[in-house]
Amino acid sequence: MPIPGFTDHTATLNGIDIAWSEAGDGPPLLLLHGFPQTRALWARIAPELAQTHRVICPDLRGYGDSGKPAEIAAYSFREMARDQIALMHHLGHSTFALAGHDRGGRVAHRLTLDAPHAVTRLCVMDIVPTHTLLEPLKREVAQAYYHWFFLAQPEPFPETMIGHDPDAYYHSCLLGWGGAQLSDFDEDQLTAYRTAWRDPDTIRGMCNDYRAALSHDVHDDAEDLDARVTCPTLVLFGAQGAMAKAFDVPATWEDKCTDMQARGIPGGHFFPDTNPADTIAALKAFFA
Repeated sequence: MPIPGFTDHTATLNGIDIAWSEAGDGPPLLLLHGFPQTRALWARIAPELAQTHRVICPDLRGYGDSGKPAEIAAYSFREMARDQIALMHHLGHSTFALAGHDRGGRVAHRLTLDAPHAVTRLCVMDIVPTHTLLEPLKREVAQAYYHWFFLAQPEPFPETMIGHDPDAYYHSCLLGWGGAQLSDFDEDQLTAYRTAWRDPDTIRGMCNDYRAALSHDVHDDAEDLDARVTCPTLVLFGAQGAMAKAFDVPATWEDKCTDMQARGIPGGHFFPDTNPADTIAALKAFFA
């Protein structure tokens, strides 16, 4: 679905086609969606932020209208972060503010560690650091976030299982991490998500995203355990979500950031979809 008032673009960047939407005037703000969604996540949020910022909303590689390479290594958060740096340079922005939800939050964290000079302010939404999540793995996290390990199984097992009924599987994801109902989601946004995840290449791309997390990202994070995000950082989390139940989410970020604030947003994991009003208010206050 188009984001109201935004223009859509595609360019070959970092060796892959990246699709994005942009609008607004002011300092640049990059918004990164998560699994199993597309840039349509920002349809009700981005127009509000575009009142004060130049807002750029891309599809991550493997998702939506962006390219979907075959190699698992191509889906590391580091490689996805390089896509976003290339995109922002392509648009003439050497520095920018950055927010990401779910997988987009993990890409945003990695980007800020790898290119600290580029990010002026960072917001991560409903994640704990990847290494914290996986090493050691808590029983209740493994049960709630089983999809990390199902999707990471060798091709074509998860692709085949999901492909029999993509809507049923991905609906279970949208509803599984914090008490949401399908009626809580905007129908036009759901239509955009369904269109994307019914594509077998997108199913494979999203599986490769999770395969790369176990084969590449956890090792990259292990090498950077002492690294700190030095720009102002906002940690948003779903107050009724699976992460808030399993972790003290702000505490997991305290030793990862030098200037951090945190806030729970009413709702589960997908609070940007189900509670855009409070999400907009928090982002506007932080990026003002």
